[in-house]
Amino acid sequence: MIGSGAFKKIAPMSQSLMSEPWILLAWVIAGIITLFGAFTYAGLASMTTQSGGVYEYLRLCYGDFLSFLFGWMMFTIGGSGAIAALAFVFSQSVNTIIPFPNPLDALKDVSIGNFLYPFADSGIKLFAILTIIILSLINYRGVKNGGVLNNIVTAAKILGIVLLIIMGLSYSVEQIKSEVVTSAVPTGIALFSAFFGALLSALWAYDGWANITYITGEIKNPQRNVPLAITGGVLIAMTLYILVNYSYMKVLPVSELASIGQNKVAAAEVAGVIMGNSGKIIISILIMTCTFGAVNACVMVYPRLYYRMAQEGSFFRKASFVHPTFRTPYISLIYSCAWSSILIMSGTFDLLTNLVIFTGFLFFGAIALGLVKMKRKGLITTKVIGYPVIPVIILLFSLVLVVNTAIVQPEQSALGLLLVLSGVPFYYYFKSLRNKKVKANEL
Repeated sequence: MIGSGAFKKIAPMSQSLMSEPWILLAWVIAGIITLFGAFTYAGLASMTTQSGGVYEYLRLCYGDFLSFLFGWMMFTIGGSGAIAALAFVFSQSVNTIIPFPNPLDALKDVSIGNFLYPFADSGIKLFAILTIIILSLINYRGVKNGGVLNNIVTAAKILGIVLLIIMGLSYSVEQIKSEVVTSAVPTGIALFSAFFGALLSALWAYDGWANITYITGEIKNPQRNVPLAITGGVLIAMTLYILVNYSYMKVLPVSELASIGQNKVAAAEVAGVIMGNSGKIIISILIMTCTFGAVNACVMVYPRLYYRMAQEGSFFRKASFVHPTFRTPYISLIYSCAWSSILIMSGTFDLLTNLVIFTGFLFFGAIALGLVKMKRKGLITTKVIGYPVIPVIILLFSLVLVVNTAIVQPEQSALGLLLVLSGVPFYYYFKSLRNKKVKANEL
């Protein structure tokens, strides 16, 4: 969960809201919604011990079509986009210390639809692609290798964030040279839209909390450990995010945070104010560690969803192949690596993360409604925290977030919706292949 959002998203949130209290409230609300989601998923996790996560829950609640669209969304943008965005920030952090040349700079102004610039910042993008390839090779050779690496990185990044919080909170208020700009704070409907725009950023930082559900089948006592892992992880991340963002705003006013450039990382800029260039380098290394670990976790987890879909005949058949020596879904890893690399070339960090959250919340409300449905049918007998109030809140929140994003960011929303709906013909294609296989077996 802790990857790039904790270090970078304060900048676009400051641009939207220009207010410390509203920014902190956005982090709190996003954390609460995520925690509500954890309670909901914990209830659904009691239905199955199979891997697949949300894909499996949607299949049990609604059948094959909606679950396939979710899985297709995860491949086209949700999972692959997360890998691409995290690798992008990792590359930006390396670029802070060792600036990359831009070999495709002559083509930087070439665009697709006037909002996708595939050749801009080509040095950062090419290094991000190289990162994904290397981590895919590590996980290709076994889940244990990826898991050990992830545990080491997780411990390092939590210690580093705590250090950043301590530095920020101990920073003397008298050293701040300018005051927070309050005149630009939006009001009325503009504030409502800006707040939900900021929530897109905050929710990205929490994204990944449900990833453990994709490897349920490989976890000991999953019906107990999966809910505990999700809830505990969300509470730890929520505490760290609120404290670290408060510390940013204690060091730099919102007006200065809002002016941080697209290819700069806010946390590194804050560290530079506190400790000079050495602080910027230290925090850049921390961000490199965090984002590298987050990319590794996503590379390890998401291909297993595509593997699960392929096993059921709902994805490209070769994605179900298991390596004879390493026992990993190696073809699925290759597919994920290739498409994530293409997504890196397609856009910027904020474009990718907004698409991930928008498309994810298209299904989040359906999951909450599915919990209510399965509870009423008596298929979930365990106690679910906050039921039925929490699922209703999630459903309403998801609806408002999706509608507001579609209004405020129509081009990005249309692209996200197009990627999801592109799965419809593939659903019927895979379904026809399954039917042919069944008929062949009958003969």
